[in-house]
Amino acid sequence: MKICFVHEYLIDYGGAEQVLKGLLEIWPNSPIFTLIFDPDGNCKEIIQSTEVIGSFLNKMPFAKSKHRAYLPLMPLAVEQLDLSGYDVVISASHAIAKGVITSPDQLHIGYIHTPIRYAWDMQKPYLEHAGLDKGLKSFFTRALLHYLRIWDMRTVAGVDYYIANSKFIARRIKKLYKREAEVIYPPVDISRFNVRSEKEDFYTTISRLVSYKKVDLIVRSFNQMPQKKLVVVGDGPELKSLKEIASNNITFLGFQDDSVVEDILQRARAFVYAAEEDFGIVPVEAQACGTPVIAYGKGGALETIIPGKTGYFFSEQSPEGIIQAVNAFEKSPHLDPWTIRKNAEKFSKARFKDQMEAFVEEKAAQFFSQINKQDREINGKKSK
Repeated sequence: MKICFVHEYLIDYGGAEQVLKGLLEIWPNSPIFTLIFDPDGNCKEIIQSTEVIGSFLNKMPFAKSKHRAYLPLMPLAVEQLDLSGYDVVISASHAIAKGVITSPDQLHIGYIHTPIRYAWDMQKPYLEHAGLDKGLKSFFTRALLHYLRIWDMRTVAGVDYYIANSKFIARRIKKLYKREAEVIYPPVDISRFNVRSEKEDFYTTISRLVSYKKVDLIVRSFNQMPQKKLVVVGDGPELKSLKEIASNNITFLGFQDDSVVEDILQRARAFVYAAEEDFGIVPVEAQACGTPVIAYGKGGALETIIPGKTGYFFSEQSPEGIIQAVNAFEKSPHLDPWTIRKNAEKFSKARFKDQMEAFVEEKAAQFFSQINKQDREINGKKSK
């Protein structure tokens, strides 16, 4: 089988790119079709490993630095990608990628990180955070998102089989698309991390600094706990504003390579995460180091963290909720690092690769067997 991948864009390295990297380890040298890619950015390791084909957006002015500005053109761009030379198309989508056009003789498997957050149930907080909840700009933005919802529903039937990255996302797929989805958790490279039993006296959060990650809530909570240290790792459009509101007990390290991330996760007293995540790879990486996780108790975190054994939840996305959880964690009995590590091992890269390869091979055998049967029936009728 000739296999290709479809990915939204290769600009920043995050959880979606980690999944793509895992797919390339199963089917190396398979090309990647994407809307926009930056050969000099954080995804250059992936880009250098195989052929990458960009859409017409990749040639547009400032596409690599202002790619979100081209959202209105992304549905059109993904539909222009020519995938005709491939038997199996695997799209890894959190917004647009699943909208590629395939023929009846091509198998399209959609690995869904999430249906488009800002177009569906998270539209209201996105508009409020961007200051687009009122006025003329709000009207045009809402009209665009309405168009995106219509387009998103049009693309549902183009996917032959759905995979969700968590049970949480499988429920969203069922709710919005009325389709069943197999759950295959993303790959976490557990082997990268070693358990360190002796922790140091600081907390950490590691994330892309974008609004829905809610890092501002973590910063504001530690502003109210000046005796506790917080180390923030990551880059993004909110870095400047976060630095402006942070007190002296908070350190920003910006983007760091894997070795620094591993070291911080191993030494930290606990990892703090405030987003409602679809899955959440970094909290699992923290657990691979034997480091407890303090997380918002919704979404994928409920599937990866065992309360009282590998971490603690807070029920309210607010500084007060985080403060209460941190205090509860500090008053709790010591959590065993090796128990925490064992939980993380359930989400290993090896497990992902085995499940993905088995799923694709099974569905491909069914799909192409059915096509061959139909072709034989058609040819048989013609011969008569």
